[in-house]
Amino acid sequence: MTINEEIQNAYDIIKEGGIILYPTDTVWGIGCDATNPEAVAKIYKLKKRAEEQSMIVLMNGDRMMHNVFADIPEVAWQILELSENPTTLVLDKPKNVAANLIAADQTLAIRIVKEQFCFKLLEKMKKPLVSTSANISGQPTPKSFKEISAEIIKGVDYVVNLHRDKIAGKPSTIIKLSLDNQVKIIRK
Repeated sequence: MTINEEIQNAYDIIKEGGIILYPTDTVWGIGCDATNPEAVAKIYKLKKRAEEQSMIVLMNGDRMMHNVFADIPEVAWQILELSENPTTLVLDKPKNVAANLIAADQTLAIRIVKEQFCFKLLEKMKKPLVSTSANISGQPTPKSFKEISAEIIKGVDYVVNLHRDKIAGKPSTIIKLSLDNQVKIIRK
């Protein structure tokens, strides 16, 4: 399968409200259309995860960020520009995403992707993509495709056939930036 065929296959499932298992710039992720609350609920159910535990949303650039956040602190752009490793930002007051993705404190965690498959899939979707590690809640995060449990693999609607032999790097750094200019490092 070529990357373009895999992007098309994943896109077809996502636009029908399905969930996919796919490689990201960090670990293998379970994903869906971040604007579809039913699809988001399927991921919580598969992971046996409480909806209060929010998930990350992947984006492919400024336009998508401006569509989801009315106010983006200036420091967010600086962090994204300067960070060499995948960095997740937790920002205030998201809009245009499924309500069950927004944390109780009205924040949303987002990451701008550079990885080619994710980037091109986002381009085709024109919507953010949910990304959460491919494990049952509370279990260790799989470092490679072969560590993903059969329960997860059987539970998704499509498994992307790319990078199956890749060993994951560490999960992203997480930085919370509030509109009142507070900066808090959640995970280094």
